[in-house]
Amino acid sequence: MKFIGTVQAAVTKAGYDGGPTAAELDAIAAEMPVITAEVELLDVQIALLDRELYPIDAKRLRRAERRLMDARAKLANRTTEQDAEVSA
Repeated sequence: MKFIGTVQAAVTKAGYDGGPTAAELDAIAAEMPVITAEVELLDVQIALLDRELYPIDAKRLRRAERRLMDARAKLANRTTEQDAEVSA
């Protein structure tokens, strides 16, 4: 029986350290407000799964949704502004 093993050099390019590049880290940092807002919204939704929706809970849910929409809008506007600068 032959031994079949992977050849690491053939699978990955040389010099790959396994970490994100500077550009990838910048993209993650730019999206962090959206990620944080999504987590906060998810926390509110989980908290409301097994109980009745009271007015204060509805307000908390709307506030979390509004924060997420604001963060997404800011990210989209930032991306649009960067695209306009590049094409100009």
